[in-house]
Amino acid sequence: MADVNISATIRNEFGKGSARRLRREEKVPAVIYGHGAEPVHVALPSYDMMMALKTPNVLIHLDVEGKKELVIPKAVQREAIRGFLVHIDLLTVKRGEKVEVEVPIHIEGDLAPGQNLIEHVYNSLPVEAEATHIPESVTVSVEGLNVGDQILAKDITLPSGTSLAIEGDETVIQVLAAQAEEPAAEGAEAAEGETPAAQSAE
Repeated sequence: MADVNISATIRNEFGKGSARRLRREEKVPAVIYGHGAEPVHVALPSYDMMMALKTPNVLIHLDVEGKKELVIPKAVQREAIRGFLVHIDLLTVKRGEKVEVEVPIHIEGDLAPGQNLIEHVYNSLPVEAEATHIPESVTVSVEGLNVGDQILAKDITLPSGTSLAIEGDETVIQVLAAQAEEPAAEGAEAAEGETPAAQSAE
């Protein structure tokens, strides 16, 4: 599991005006919460956070004006069109503590021959893991699977120390038949072929 070091500053101003000023300073607003403590509002360097968030569930060693915090991202808001960071929620964690997170699912292998499609019922797998040993992803093989086959949560091999946070019988991935294109309606074709005379005869 990747971890990074980032410095943060306490944030005392709020609202859209404050957020715009932070963006001009290449910073992003964030809130730190967890363990029953009062939320702490901070500003983080945008570029450093963008790079850190390339790793799912990244462990961040945060220096908040001299106070050290160990955090993981729990919610990230991005601007819809340009994708820049708008706001981040950070959860404080401790070494040895179990946390519930969603881990990306990596697919490998080829389906059985035919026009088959993979449906992701879950795009990421909810698991419980030790805060400093969260897996970056879990791998699922679909090799040889055919229409109607499915992979349940309990079928997925998890790293040591990681357990499911959903029922084992939950379907995670299933294989569907590709849908053929529907033929054009016969009535529509007939209408297109009618002559003005035929139409007036009606």
